[in-house]
Parts: sequence; structure tokens; C-alpha cells
Amino acid sequence: MCNPVLVAMGVTTALQVHQGEQQRKATNTANDLTRENAKRTAQLTEEATNKANSKAPDTGALLAANASAGRAGNSSTMLTGPQGVDTSQLTLGKNTLLGQ
Repeated sequence: MCNPVLVAMGVTTALQVHQGEQQRKATNTANDLTRENAKRTAQLTEEATNKANSKAPDTGALLAANASAGRAGNSSTMLTGPQGVDTSQLTLGKNTLLGQ
């Protein structure tokens, strides 16, 4: 009938295949967790860097500029003055006037 040695070899081989499959699944799960942790760490690092390098307006410089402009009197506004509006204040980085 069946040779007991062949049956034992077949059972041993099946057991080894099963154990190898379990080990492969465990390795894949560990690799997935490692990737997830690396992504999470990178995201937290980026957030911490962005928080540390956040940009804030220089309110002191803005206040100083407004105060010095206020000392110039009514001529500091574009709406008053006998000479009219200075056209250089109307440009937005281009050589054209606003709205033209």
C-alpha cells in the first residue's frame, strides 16, 4: 500500500510549506507596520518643522512705516495734495496704471 516513509515526507513538506507561508505573512505585516510608522514620523517631522518656521508679519516695521507716513501730514495720502497723485504709486509691478 502506502509507504510510511513517503507519507511522513509528504506531511513534513506540507508542514514546512504551511510554516513558510505563516512566516511570509508575518514578515509582510511587520513591513507594512514599519512603512506606516515611517510615514507617520515623516508627517510629524514636517508639521514640527513648519510650526518652527512659521512666518509672522513684522508688525513693528508696519507700525513704524505708518507712523512715519502720518508725520508727513495730508500730503502722505494719494487723495490730497496740489500736485495730484504720483503715478508711481499706482503701479503693481508693471509699467501700466491701475485699470488701464
